[in-house]
Amino acid sequence: MIDNQILTMRNFMALKILVALAISLNLTSCKKGGSDKNSSRATGWKINAKEGGFQYNTNFKEQETPPGTVFVEGGTFTMGKVQDDVMHDWNNTPNQQHVQSFYMDETEVTNLMYLEYLDWIKRVFPPEEEQFRNIYNGVIPDTLVWRNRLGYNEVMTNNYLRHPAYREYPVVGVSWIQATEYANWRSDRVNEHVLEKEGYLKEDARYTDTNSSSIFSTEAYINNPSDSYGGNEEVLKGGKKTSKATDSTSGVFANRESGVLQPDFRLPTETEWEYAALGLVGIRSYNVYRGRKKYPWDGLYTRSGKRKIRGDQKANFKQGDGDYGGIAGWSDDGADITNAVKSYEPNDYGLYDMAGNVAEWVADVYRPIVDDAFSDFNYYRGNVYMKNKIGEDGKVVLVTEDSIQYDTLNDGKIIARNFPGEIIEVPVDENETYLRTNFNKSNHINYRDGDKASSRKFESFGDDDEIDGNDPDDSGKMYNAPKHSIEVDSASNSLLREYDKSEGMGRTSLINDEVRVYKGGSWKDRAYWLDPAQRRFYPQDKATDYIGFRCAMSRVGSKSKDRKKPRN
Repeated sequence: MIDNQILTMRNFMALKILVALAISLNLTSCKKGGSDKNSSRATGWKINAKEGGFQYNTNFKEQETPPGTVFVEGGTFTMGKVQDDVMHDWNNTPNQQHVQSFYMDETEVTNLMYLEYLDWIKRVFPPEEEQFRNIYNGVIPDTLVWRNRLGYNEVMTNNYLRHPAYREYPVVGVSWIQATEYANWRSDRVNEHVLEKEGYLKEDARYTDTNSSSIFSTEAYINNPSDSYGGNEEVLKGGKKTSKATDSTSGVFANRESGVLQPDFRLPTETEWEYAALGLVGIRSYNVYRGRKKYPWDGLYTRSGKRKIRGDQKANFKQGDGDYGGIAGWSDDGADITNAVKSYEPNDYGLYDMAGNVAEWVADVYRPIVDDAFSDFNYYRGNVYMKNKIGEDGKVVLVTEDSIQYDTLNDGKIIARNFPGEIIEVPVDENETYLRTNFNKSNHINYRDGDKASSRKFESFGDDDEIDGNDPDDSGKMYNAPKHSIEVDSASNSLLREYDKSEGMGRTSLINDEVRVYKGGSWKDRAYWLDPAQRRFYPQDKATDYIGFRCAMSRVGSKSKDRKKPRN
């Protein structure tokens, strides 16, 4: 019996030794075969060597979810109206599109979120200084949008943006341009925080070392990091990683290969917004091409069918003439104007208020058609391709306090389009477009619809001998919107405004290259507009009391967070 036990133990020990040898041989063969993640499969050289050479984040797993956002896994869906068309617009014919995965704000940008932006602008560019006054004035929401010639709304005019009672309400009075500039600012602030957290920048530099001549810009940092923060070495070499590094060490500064910098925040495209609003997680059991979902929630009604909350409205919208919230009590939707975000249930992606509360700006320039015959992948109209301006020294040229670019809008409002420390951008030219087949100029807003090559004279539309669009006064173009002019009188330094007074057939449309799409119903809209497929347009430099916005960010890497396993 004892001999058998001894034999069994010996066999067990021998088995353990064999397993250990097998593992050891396997690891050795892996290293010899070049599958070590820090060894190049191309050259056999070591990656991330302390001595120098190629530095790369071989430990990167996946993109970190940006603050305040949720993940939306991309896919194919039917974009365009799939329900009613009582307006007979014919501007959103159903078409099949594919969207890449992205991240989206779970709520609309709130007053509190926007006030943080205003506070930063005010601290860095004090409006009491003449040279910065237009920067602050250009980002303030237009609170006068609440005024009505036959209504008393001064309480919102004076309090809605800043009073704590409205801190979690969606910001309004923001134009498309202002929303875009907010997204740009947010991109830099998030990446600035990331670099501090990762030890590339001095801790708390975003509070103590930021001023009009010392500002962090993501793109400027990537392209020429030593000039970030106005070249302040105390900030650039004051982090945990940079303070310990020697001048000869590669990888002192973070770059795209580091994997820590997030892509830019931006407005979602119309396709992304509609896809996210539908919450397609809930309709996968249906025919994808002819989706049957009318609202961001299940069902064809705006009231809840759940037992505990049966009859409660699922969104904030206008229920009828003179009825902005319902009869006080059981039927009330809880709001007469906007409501605090997260007051209603989210859709299947975890997104709140994708119908009702406020409508939302999206990135696209408006056209009555979506050209799915040309593109059915990440569809977007509005591409204007730019590139970094390079100086004679071969480095990118940064904006200074004296070279801030301003735009004067049609209403005379002056806004800043860049900040000191950012890279000056110029349109792409022949160096990027020569002999290319995928794009051939900088501005492609009018591609296949509205440009000189494809415009048609509305008076002769359909005729074989119609003119090709070379109309000197543009009086017959299909998209011939009013053209107001505004100039600065150099003598008096005042604005000269001239309203377009074209008569007769001189102006044929309100559509031009400066009107943007907005989606989703608002507190001012009937239920008809709650359908995510509905689309409307508004001038990009104007604001209202019913349009807000939320930001999006593209996902880099895999389409799905949870890698799908083969169904064997």
